[in-house]
Amino acid sequence: MLFGNSVCKHRKIILIIALILLIPAILGMKATRINYDILVYLPENIETVQGEKILSEDFDMGGFSVVILENMKNKDILKLENKIKEIDNVEKVISAADLFGTEVPKDMLPDKVQDMLYDENKTIMLVTFKEQISSDETINSVQKIRELTDERCKISGMTATLIDTRNLSDSEVVIYVVIAVLLCLIILQLALDSYFVPILLLLNIGIAVLYNMGTNIFLGEISYITKAISAVLQLGVTMDFAIFLYHSYVQEKNNTSSNEKAMANAITKTFTSVLGSSLTTIAGFLALCSMNLTLGKDIGIVMAKGVLFGVISVVTILPAMILECDKLIEKTKHKEILPRFTHLRDFIIKHYVVIAVLFIVILPIAFYGYRNTEVYYKLDKSLPETLSSVQANNSLKEDFNMASMEMLLVNKNMPEYKANEMIEKIENIEGIEWAIGYSKLGSIGIPKTALPQDLIDTLQSDKYQMILINSKYEIATDELNVQVKELTNIIKEYDENAILAGEGPLMKDLVEISDHDFNSVNTTSIAVIFIIMLCVLKSISLPVILIVVIEFAIFINMGIPYYTNVTLPFVASIVIGTIQLGATIDYAILITNKYINARKEDEDKKDAAKESLGTSINSIIVSGLCFFGATFGVGLYSKIEMIGSLCTLMSRGAIVSMLTVICVLPAFLIIFDKLICKTTIGMKK
Repeated sequence: MLFGNSVCKHRKIILIIALILLIPAILGMKATRINYDILVYLPENIETVQGEKILSEDFDMGGFSVVILENMKNKDILKLENKIKEIDNVEKVISAADLFGTEVPKDMLPDKVQDMLYDENKTIMLVTFKEQISSDETINSVQKIRELTDERCKISGMTATLIDTRNLSDSEVVIYVVIAVLLCLIILQLALDSYFVPILLLLNIGIAVLYNMGTNIFLGEISYITKAISAVLQLGVTMDFAIFLYHSYVQEKNNTSSNEKAMANAITKTFTSVLGSSLTTIAGFLALCSMNLTLGKDIGIVMAKGVLFGVISVVTILPAMILECDKLIEKTKHKEILPRFTHLRDFIIKHYVVIAVLFIVILPIAFYGYRNTEVYYKLDKSLPETLSSVQANNSLKEDFNMASMEMLLVNKNMPEYKANEMIEKIENIEGIEWAIGYSKLGSIGIPKTALPQDLIDTLQSDKYQMILINSKYEIATDELNVQVKELTNIIKEYDENAILAGEGPLMKDLVEISDHDFNSVNTTSIAVIFIIMLCVLKSISLPVILIVVIEFAIFINMGIPYYTNVTLPFVASIVIGTIQLGATIDYAILITNKYINARKEDEDKKDAAKESLGTSINSIIVSGLCFFGATFGVGLYSKIEMIGSLCTLMSRGAIVSMLTVICVLPAFLIIFDKLICKTTIGMKK
């Protein structure tokens, strides 16, 4: 109560401080680096990541791009090479023109060389960079190459894909927020009794979002996925805190003599009631930190922080806003348009047995779909086909059969005969188009004496020799993952310290780590939230019942893609269960707390269920619709499927959880009433 009185007394100071703090928040938000490369979130101790470090440190090859050149003469290619070499961070530029000069006709070259380097009027150029794929330096280098080249050149590679992802994401992120705000505004206008209050609620959460995004500077950088979804997710998850405060304030105004006293009481009640629900939401997000793929940590910390800022702003900034604008709120009052849903409440309580039977019937169907929903890992698959990087990657695959390029690093002192023997075995693996190393160049018609120094330096360092391996299999496919295993088995026979690097092996590790994370993060989130609810509800049985209800909703949400033949991006499949559990378990806690209180007052179990549902249903529906509104429009609009799919799953999950809690939970509370009374502190009588 003391805290509430203090907030009311110093409301003007609170608003001034809140506005002043927006300045460093905005500066921090702009200064926070955004990362667009998901592969950097792989654990540093795995062999493929160590291979990337060796490429960077020993070969000055932090990243590379293959440039596809069409209808260009050798002399023009050499001129372009010289211009590209002048760009900062470019290490080496190599093409067929370097190997054979400007005078040797293409038809005079060995067949194998022609197959590797030419396709009708197209050829390729390799550009290597000193810094890593996703570094600012490499991104700037690729951008400058794009500026140097015309429509005859296409630049493939991860860095080009990251640039296009960044440009697309940056162009959409403001629209995400606008769509979310507009949809939430419509829902709040229907649900609340004032035209002006929804604007205050959205302004309050907007301030909390800016604080959250500004403090990300202390993390160093965040992923583009986190940046894209954090604002709309924070809006959807914390809106119910703000609605609860306003409803509590309206009720207290009818019982107290002054607005300040009513607000002080409302702050105290709000803080007490949202503490438990916010803890479960924060715990759900922090469970993402248990992922081996540290993208989970990125999303988890930012969103947990966002919920915390949401709670703080709701009990400080929002009360100050409401008190200062009370006259305007009163002038814009209107009748609530959203119905009270009494008929729905009565129907659910009357047919609770039928609902329980439907639960039993639907559960195995939903679980089967949940376990069998397909996911994809190919990162550029989530991008529009019209992007220049996607077109370049497709051209490389279709015209040169270069779907995946691996770099094999073996001991430099390996005898030439042994290296050639290993390469021959590699080329016999199904799906391998060619493998080339320094030892093999002579056998395909390229005299070593004619090799440019750049090519020699590319294939050899002080410790290692590099063998380039080209596969026709696409990255992150089962075929390529099997092929990588076969490659690893062969190279370890010849050099137990050999390392297979490149995007293909990295993606194989990503697949394996993600499969592990899918199970571990869900288990962790359930365990953490179970412990919190054990303390909050003081019951052994209730946490189990509540988690079963929400997990049922998650099974339905994640099972729908299987029955509709939709393949999900892997990130969405990993994190959505934890997000849905943490964000919507509050709905179940709200009904359960009221049910416990009603039963303690000796109400019949059906009457208690009816009362708890009746007094909670509007709050749950408004909260669920706000969560839906904050994410649904983004899911429809986003051209980046990684973000669109995640928001679609969240919006559908909000509705499914809302309906499941409203329908299934009261039925379970009635059916398991005896068990609940025996296993809940204070209810044994």
